[in-house]
Amino acid sequence: MEENEEREELSEAEPKTSSSSSHNESNFLLTRGDQKSYPCSQCGKSFPYKQSLKLHMKIHTGEKPHTCDQCGKSFARKGYLTLHMISHTGEKPHTCDQCGKSFTQRGALTKHIQIHTGARPYSCDHCGKSFTQKGALARHMQIHTGEKPHTCDQCGKSFAQKGPLDIHMTIHTGEKPYSCDQCGNNFAHKGLLKSHMKIHTGAKPFSCDQCGKSFAIKGNLKIHMKIHTGEKSYTCDQCGKKFRQRNALIGHIKIHTGEKPYPCDQCGKSFRHANTLKSHLRSHSGERLFNCDQCGKMFLSASYLKIHLKVHTQEKPHMCSLCGRSFHQINNFKIHQKRHIGVKNYMCFDCGKTFVSNAELKRHQRVHTGEKPYKCSQ
Repeated sequence: MEENEEREELSEAEPKTSSSSSHNESNFLLTRGDQKSYPCSQCGKSFPYKQSLKLHMKIHTGEKPHTCDQCGKSFARKGYLTLHMISHTGEKPHTCDQCGKSFTQRGALTKHIQIHTGARPYSCDHCGKSFTQKGALARHMQIHTGEKPHTCDQCGKSFAQKGPLDIHMTIHTGEKPYSCDQCGNNFAHKGLLKSHMKIHTGAKPFSCDQCGKSFAIKGNLKIHMKIHTGEKSYTCDQCGKKFRQRNALIGHIKIHTGEKPYPCDQCGKSFRHANTLKSHLRSHSGERLFNCDQCGKMFLSASYLKIHLKVHTQEKPHMCSLCGRSFHQINNFKIHQKRHIGVKNYMCFDCGKTFVSNAELKRHQRVHTGEKPYKCSQ
């Protein structure tokens, strides 16, 4: 019906006078076969109907005349508002007949069904990777082209997609509009809140088909799978060490540069990672959020509690294949292995002596600094 209205509007817009006036109009209307086309004066994109051009122009003007009376969010088209209103009513009329999952939009159901069929009709002609959606392929292509058209006007950082730019902008604004109704924590974007909520619900819908371990976030499952495949695609150009995650490589490089950008405002000690600083600050406040349900002991971080729990379970999952000794923690296991093969990759720059671990190096450095951190209480 809308298309018929557009055709009527188009025919009304066409003059019914002389051939000369028709010739003049052709300066504005481009001919595509027998169908006339309306070009956008801003970007050159053409449309078959005047109404389509009119809707498109709202992208350039930023006009969003259709406003939700529940939350105040505005939209360029009435149809988008209608779809948005479903988020308030909770209505999900489109149901998958394979698994029973429901969706607010038919298009979302169509995309979901491809999970069951395995259909990936959109392929990258550079690397052969396939995608379920045309938009996902378009985003992927930016990896090959290096295109990052969305730039932050605060710091100049560029992004391939607008979504990551919007999330990045909250770093500058400090805005965290999404609040958890269970614990009051605030988040910069809805995806982070959604992931966080799984802590409270305990939901871990993503399972490893190799070992059965489950994860709350799909990305964490992907990272975990690299343990089974042995894939370590990020390599340090300083020492050749390989990592499964890009963030792990970035953190590792700070060892070579000596960079510690996160200082404690209580004691001046600096850290390579924001999370390490966050845990350290609890040592000043005395805050210990993580409680052992076996003995009641409290810990500064979840990782410390996880390590401690192995004391109760007597679990020592990391076994040395050379001598049979087992370890609670993988880091202690790795250090132990270095002793067998004679690797000492931590060097003292004062005397040239080398050590198997960073902790041993730090203890040794007190010889040079004269530091004596342990005092007798008597």
